Amino acid sequence: MRAATPPSAALTMASGAVSTFHAGELAAQERVGVRAQMDAVGRHHVRDRMPQQHRDFFGQLPLLFIGARDTNGQPWATALAGAPGFVSTPDARTVRIDASLLPGDALEGELAAGGQVGALGLEPTTRRRNRVNGVIETLDRHGLAIAVQQSFGNCPQYIQAREHQVHPRAADMAPGVLLADQLSDADRALIAAADTFFIASANLDAAAGRGRGADLSHRGGRPGFVRVDDERTLTVPDFVGNFFFNTIGNLLGDPRAGLLFIDYASGDMLQLA
Repeated sequence: MRAATPPSAALTMASGAVSTFHAGELAAQERVGVRAQMDAVGRHHVRDRMPQQHRDFFGQLPLLFIGARDTNGQPWATALAGAPGFVSTPDARTVRIDASLLPGDALEGELAAGGQVGALGLEPTTRRRNRVNGVIETLDRHGLAIAVQQSFGNCPQYIQAREHQVHPRAADMAPGVLLADQLSDADRALIAAADTFFIASANLDAAAGRGRGADLSHRGGRPGFVRVDDERTLTVPDFVGNFFFNTIGNLLGDPRAGLLFIDYASGDMLQLA
């Protein structure tokens, strides 16, 4: 592999224009020899507003995955659910989410206006996914509004075909929450059988420029692609993707991540820091 470009020198391209990507993403691209070609791709595909087809797409989803940091700076990944239409776009630069986090969610009470959030819309039946990252503009008991900073689509690679179904929770049914500092046998079994998980990361360095923000990414593979080494360690392959290196680029600057595994039979969610 090629040596990584020093992060301090990585933000400005030869043309003098500021890159779509921050220093960590550029360093990862440099290591695999794709930095120059990804500059043009990033400028073309990463927008500061949502095209109409993305707005229509998000409006038909029953489930939205988000990533954000808590007050200690730890990223967490989670999901918000509702009847199709619970995600709306009043205009091309605003996403409104009319849903609240489940009681006990790792991000419950941690979101605030001005905070960075990454959102992923995923439609497994068509293997389509689109991303929108931005800043929380308003937050109330009904949900939140995001001011869009980045909007882009992803390829269908590694998306497992299934149907997302959301069933209303009975008003008197409080979700059970278990907290632990290591993986239980049930956690390890869920992860070992998983063909999908989601990972939240962030780069909030002021020097990150257009690439600054939180991110929520999808990872998929055959069941067992995530290796459970012990009660505290997972090993995950990084399959060839779009070469944006959003997640790895963020982790080069801040190694903290939030993982989300879902038991699609029971609806249980496993959030890991």
